Amino acid sequence: MTRHPVAVGSITIGAGRPLALIGGPCAIENEKHALMTAERLTSIAAERRVPFIYKSSYDKANRSSARSYRGPGLVEGLRILKKVRDEIGVPVLSDIHQVSEVEPAAAVLDVLQIPAFLCRQTDLVLAAAATGKPVNVKKGQFVAPADMKNVVDKVVSTGNHALLLTERGASFGYNNLVVDLRGLEIMRELGYPVVFDATHSVQLPGGAGDRSGGERRYVQGLARAAVAFGVDALFMEMHEDPDRTLPDGRPLSDGPNMLRIDDLPRLLDQLLAIRAGLGEP
Repeated sequence: MTRHPVAVGSITIGAGRPLALIGGPCAIENEKHALMTAERLTSIAAERRVPFIYKSSYDKANRSSARSYRGPGLVEGLRILKKVRDEIGVPVLSDIHQVSEVEPAAAVLDVLQIPAFLCRQTDLVLAAAATGKPVNVKKGQFVAPADMKNVVDKVVSTGNHALLLTERGASFGYNNLVVDLRGLEIMRELGYPVVFDATHSVQLPGGAGDRSGGERRYVQGLARAAVAFGVDALFMEMHEDPDRTLPDGRPLSDGPNMLRIDDLPRLLDQLLAIRAGLGEP
């Protein structure tokens, strides 16, 4: 069992608490869309008593191409996320990429997320942890599960034990990822709640030339497998129409691997049934 449960507002993740859901559109599009998706996802989760944290990125700084849509940026994105938190009444999470972003992000976000590519960036990890806010560190595609102990040591060196560790697949040759479910247990043995990112785990990095591809059809199966394995929370990027393009013709960030929101209710029912079969809340 998790030795260090993590409190996010009124939600507690780990230590035998109910399965939590972290999710939302990959990148913020605009205020209206963020409020709409947050309200819909919050309602779906609340109907099933699933603790929910809304996730959307103000800046996807690691896109394949300079033309790729990244989001509205730090200032506007945080304004929108604050409005989501205040109006919908749900905790919010977003990625941070530089030490300079930490202070303004911590003033708004309930959880600071370290992207997988940056999980070894010591200054960024330490700055995020020093805020005292919960920190979700995504395991790099190039990092062994046991090596996340080094990340844990960095975070707790600041006195912050509000730490989540997220699995999002490991590099498997070029343009492909694979999930080693053993890693979920290995990371859980470090004593902190483990999150499974079911959507980035089916990403095909750079697989579409100037952008990443994805295999959405595997999201739900991997989510069921991870919950059966005993994760504390599930992370999924979700959108009402992941395959649509933006008005300027550019595709949405991570569209090919985002889950359709319409598919969430049935999937959550399945996941809760799996948890119940394991004797978990």
